[in-house]
Amino acid sequence: MAVQRIGAKELTLLEKVRHLNWLFVAIVMLVASVGYAMLYSAGGGSHGPWAWRHSLRFGVGLGAMLVIALIDIRFWFRFAYPIFAAALAGLIAVEVIGSVSMGAQRWINLGLFQLQPSEVMKIGLVLALARYFHGAHPEDVARPSFLVVPILMITLPAALVLKQPDLGTAVMLMAGGGALLFLAGVRWWKFALVLGTGLAALPLIWQRLHDYQKQRVMTFIDPERDPLGAGYHIIQSKIALGSGGVWGKGFLEGTQSQLSFLPEKQTDFIFTMLAEETGLIGALAMLALFMVLIGLGTMFALRARSQFGRLLAMGASLTFFLYVVINIAMVTGLIPVVGVPLPMISYGGTAMITVLTGFGLLLSVDVHREVAIPRFPADP
Repeated sequence: MAVQRIGAKELTLLEKVRHLNWLFVAIVMLVASVGYAMLYSAGGGSHGPWAWRHSLRFGVGLGAMLVIALIDIRFWFRFAYPIFAAALAGLIAVEVIGSVSMGAQRWINLGLFQLQPSEVMKIGLVLALARYFHGAHPEDVARPSFLVVPILMITLPAALVLKQPDLGTAVMLMAGGGALLFLAGVRWWKFALVLGTGLAALPLIWQRLHDYQKQRVMTFIDPERDPLGAGYHIIQSKIALGSGGVWGKGFLEGTQSQLSFLPEKQTDFIFTMLAEETGLIGALAMLALFMVLIGLGTMFALRARSQFGRLLAMGASLTFFLYVVINIAMVTGLIPVVGVPLPMISYGGTAMITVLTGFGLLLSVDVHREVAIPRFPADP
C-alpha cells in the first residue's frame, strides 16, 4: 500500500519556525519556571545550590529542543537505530567504567558532566520501536516471531538498568515499550499472557531484588512499620501534602519543607513541597499544565501523516506521562518509592535534557507532519 506524498515542497527554515507550536513551547517554559521557583524555595530562598543550575540546564535543553524540532523527521527516521545502539552501548559501558554514587552504578563521568545512559535509552527506545513498526504490515504484527526483536529491544536495556540498580527507570522502559507495542497493533491477549507470566514469576523476581528495593515494597505496604527509618520519607510526604490544605501555606512558608522534615525536597519529593506551599489548587494547576502538554503531544501524533511520526510522538508523550504519573503516585503513597523525578520541576540534569529532547522530537513530528515516509519496499 503506497503512502501518498503530500506537500512535496520543502519548508524553509523560516517556515519551520512559523509552524512551531509556540503554545507548547510557552507551557514548557512556564512549567520550568515553576520548577525554578520551587528549587529557589527548597534552597531556603536562595538561587543556590539548585535553582540557578536548574535554569542553566533548562536554557541549554530549551535550545536543544528547538534545534531538534527544526530537523527534518526523516533524519530521525534514518538515525533511529544508531541512536538506540549508542544508548545500549552506554548502558554496557556503565557496567565497565560507570561511577558509583549512593550505592548505584548509573553514570559515566565525562569530565564536564555525568551522563546517565538510562535516560538516553528512554529516547533511543522510542525512536527504534517507532522505526521498527513503521514498516510493519498488520499481518506482521500478528506473528509472534515478528515481536521477538522489539521485545529484545525493551527487555535487554531494562535488564541492564535493573542491574545498576534503577527500578524506576526499568519500569518506565518496560511500560513505555509495552504501550508502544499496543499502539502498533499487538493484540491485548498477548499482554495478558505476559502479565500472567510475570505474576507467576513474582516469587523469583522478589528473590532477585536488592534489599533496599524489598524494603521499599514493605514500606509501601505499611509505612508505619519503620516510621523513623524506611517509612520516614512517605510519612513526611503525606503530612506535607495534608498540611497544605486547599490554598497552601504560601511561597517559602511550608513548614515540612523549610524545616527540613521533608527529605529529598529538591528531587523526588518536590511535588509534595509544591502542594504544601500552593495547596490543592496549585497542585491541580500543575497537573493541568502537564495534561495540556500530553494532550498537545497526542494531537501532534494524530495529525502526523507517517506511521513513524505517529508512533514517535505517542512514544515521547507516553514517556513524559510516565514521568509525571510515577512521581506523583510515588510521593502520594500509591506506589513504592522508585526514584523517578518530576519533569522540569525536580533538580537533575540528564532527566531534564531527556524530557526536552523528547519534546523536540514531538515538535519535529508536528512541524513536518506533511512529510511522507514510505512504509513498505514497494512504496516510491
